[in-house]
Amino acid sequence: MKDKRILFVSSEVVPYLPETELSSTAFNAAKNAHSKGVQTRIFMPRYGVINERRHQLHEVIRLSGMNLVVNDMDMPLIIKVASIPKERMQVYFIDNEEYFKRKAVVKDKKNKLFEDNDERAIFFAKGVVETVKKLNWAPDVIHVHGWLAALLPLYIKEFYKDEPLFTESKIITSLYHTNFEGTLNKELVEKVKFDNIDGAKLNNLTTASAVNMLKSAVENSDGVILGSEEIDEELEAFIKEKEVAVLPFQEENIKESYLNFYSELISEE
Repeated sequence: MKDKRILFVSSEVVPYLPETELSSTAFNAAKNAHSKGVQTRIFMPRYGVINERRHQLHEVIRLSGMNLVVNDMDMPLIIKVASIPKERMQVYFIDNEEYFKRKAVVKDKKNKLFEDNDERAIFFAKGVVETVKKLNWAPDVIHVHGWLAALLPLYIKEFYKDEPLFTESKIITSLYHTNFEGTLNKELVEKVKFDNIDGAKLNNLTTASAVNMLKSAVENSDGVILGSEEIDEELEAFIKEKEVAVLPFQEENIKESYLNFYSELISEE
């Protein structure tokens, strides 16, 4: 795997957000690959709860400045970057005043999901791809963590299907145990359709929920990693239906098992 390129895209990453199974696994997966000589890039949203001064985020002017269209609206893309202390790994933050300035992650003070989480997910997916295109950095593997990042596999396989940078990329989605309550904006599927994505590819999104977004990610991935010992039963049943490579939950030896899984997918013809 030395000198291969892995793009890690996560809705949460430590140390920028509190430690959870998802945020710590996303960080450790990247750290372990980096330690083995793999070229890594990490992307996450720049939520308003992230302390920019403490973590030394700064805007990258040459990458910022474009507008992304979300549901017929032009939304400015701002790219910020920081380095994880001691690891020499760069983290890129997808930012937009409308979507990510608020001092919260995905829920408001009343513990209700934000009405625009669907648009935030679309913006995040497009923002990652457009930034990687500007970097001209073709990843061998794209490893996705978290439901807010879960539209990325669909967008790469459909909206960006003619983008040569991702032709050889293998997509992996990690699934975690989440007690997800509530639904997303019911207009999600129509907003994705606005990007001329075939409606037949969107069956999993007709009912807008985090679980169904993750189903879409699985359907458009080459491999799935079980990041928790237990995952949602509906997701568990879904991955059994699909012909997709699965790495079971790894209680120990995560470092080698993840790298071996990446390598196996890359070597497949």
